[in-house]
Amino acid sequence: MKPTRFETSIALIDKKNAEDINTYHVSGIDYPKELLYSQRMSRKLLQFNPNASRALQIAARAQHICRWKIARDEYPMDRVGYLKWRETLKKMHAELTAEILNQVGYDKVFIDRVSLLINKKLIKKNEESQALEDIICLVFLDYYFEEFAAKHDDKKIIDILKKTWVKMSDKGHEAALQIKFSDKSLALIKQAID
Repeated sequence: MKPTRFETSIALIDKKNAEDINTYHVSGIDYPKELLYSQRMSRKLLQFNPNASRALQIAARAQHICRWKIARDEYPMDRVGYLKWRETLKKMHAELTAEILNQVGYDKVFIDRVSLLINKKLIKKNEESQALEDIICLVFLDYYFEEFAAKHDDKKIIDILKKTWVKMSDKGHEAALQIKFSDKSLALIKQAID
């Protein structure tokens, strides 16, 4: 049976992310970093919202497509440089995804919807944009937070947690509090959200 446009889109996104030269070590296996991240995004999205639209599923999978191609150190290592880097990345992620979707035959309306989501437009105003933001935060908290927290002082971690919490919906907050954290991480989270 011929794969659907959706299945082909996901496979093409995965193919691009499988080219990541950076690896992430899990359970004795090295994975291409962004391929692993994108699969975690999809898994978390379907746990959080089993009825997620195709557009939202594609946006979640492509959220970091080819992220390694624009290095952080290509921009000044300050807040302004960081924000410029993030904006450039979002634009690249949306453009690469639009090329894939166009290639498999999706129409402009669908492609524009996916691009809006990847560009993180209308968070707090658009239900799907908010759901994607929740998933981004939940994937960070579930898979990357403990390792990140170990490298930074508590004050910085609490500040990042506060910023993360503000971006999330009430449903996102509930899901975050179901994650199994270490005692130390849980104490930091409680300080951040009180």
